Amino acid sequence: MGDLFQPTHLMILAVVLIVLFGGRKLPELGKGLGEGLRGFREGLKGVAEPAPQPPAAQQAAAPQPPTETKQS
Repeated sequence: MGDLFQPTHLMILAVVLIVLFGGRKLPELGKGLGEGLRGFREGLKGVAEPAPQPPAAQQAAAPQPPTETKQS
């Protein structure tokens, strides 16, 4: 099947895109596609990285204030 993205294939694709969308609309389409991909990557990054855990010393419960005991 050969290489899919040969220079001639890319040039034909560019001509077809210009004919379909026009020269003015292509930058807007590229910007929208770039923003969409950026948002998708940020979303994946948030899922892949677990939430940061506080150090073990900070996880321990705060010391309880002394309780008063009544002696009779």
